Amino acid sequence: MVSLRIRYITTVLDDIMKQTPQEIKIDKRMQPGVITLSGFLGDDTRHYHEIIETDEQTLENLGKTPEEIADRMQYFTDASWNSYDTPLEIENKFVVETEVVRGKLPCPFSHPGVYRKAVTRLTNTELGLTISWSSLNLHMIKEHHFFEGSGSVFRIEPELLVKVLF
Repeated sequence: MVSLRIRYITTVLDDIMKQTPQEIKIDKRMQPGVITLSGFLGDDTRHYHEIIETDEQTLENLGKTPEEIADRMQYFTDASWNSYDTPLEIENKFVVETEVVRGKLPCPFSHPGVYRKAVTRLTNTELGLTISWSSLNLHMIKEHHFFEGSGSVFRIEPELLVKVLF
């Protein structure tokens, strides 16, 4: 048991030492309390590169790209942006609303710009499923292919996104 723990610690230290200064900065910004109270990784112990790689593979298997997902999310966000917290029916099978609150958040990947604190909630009425995403989620999916770590407050499973959006 002790040798397994030592091997794990050595592996983690090796991974940390292999990271570039930019990757170390990104990793730090993803932690709880830096940009958001709960961070972006949830209880996921994988490095964000591994999370991205796994989600990209999932989407490839589903025949979708992160850009297609983000474009569809943006379509719904744009449609509901000025609805002033009033649900809007779209395409006879979606109900969407966006709640905008005061404030902005930076991207943990140090991408330029800040993103309004807004949450879009979409219900696919045919399936009876509802998903939510923030403006920052949308950006991270499109630009960084990052859906957040398992257990994260705003994690959206790629399979669920594809099922509800398309």
